[in-house]
Amino acid sequence: MFKNKKRLVILIGAIVIFAITMFVLFLKNNTVETLSKYGSRGNEVTQIQTKLKRWGYYNGNIDGIYGTQTLNAVKHFQRKNGLTVDGIAGPNTLKAMGINSSSNSGSTTSNSSDLNLLARIIYGESRGEPYAGQVGVGAVVLNRVKSSSFPNSIAGVIYQAGAFDAVSDGQINLSPDSTAKKAAQDALNGWDPTYSAIYYFNPSTATNKWIWSRPMTITIGKHRFCK
Repeated sequence: MFKNKKRLVILIGAIVIFAITMFVLFLKNNTVETLSKYGSRGNEVTQIQTKLKRWGYYNGNIDGIYGTQTLNAVKHFQRKNGLTVDGIAGPNTLKAMGINSSSNSGSTTSNSSDLNLLARIIYGESRGEPYAGQVGVGAVVLNRVKSSSFPNSIAGVIYQAGAFDAVSDGQINLSPDSTAKKAAQDALNGWDPTYSAIYYFNPSTATNKWIWSRPMTITIGKHRFCK
């Protein structure tokens, strides 16, 4: 009788220990995989809203609440950037936004060679310009990639003969600073402060009559952006 009770106590103890272990593992795994999604609140949601609003995906209040507008904005961003369109800001979506999460290191998101090349042309063409103007240079490159009138790759657009002075004079080979890299990432993530421009020029130095004939979209710093 005593031996049976002892065995029962040992069995119950083993079951309790197993249950506790599984519960701890469950909590750990769910902490690592915590994602911002509909109903979430907090700083990460604020970061998501801030970036999506800057890039034109989100028009609501930056309140740190993952509501319907944020959900739809995330889906729009995912669709535009070739991600799974589920409205959940998981590791890949946060990475594409340049946001650190508990499950990724927040390293640069786009193809590193494209990001670096875009940063180099931004630095060569517009260092010293307002930040929006630097993003604008990157946006022009990407708008050309989308246009059937230009090469269909970032490298093809940048190295197209006569397209950019920074390529002609060698400034494309300068090392970009952190601002140019950030501007390149913002452009890749969808921010286009130029309103879909495919050209830009400096009115104080431009002598080409054709470029002056292009419809202007906006002027940022020393650059006039146009279509």
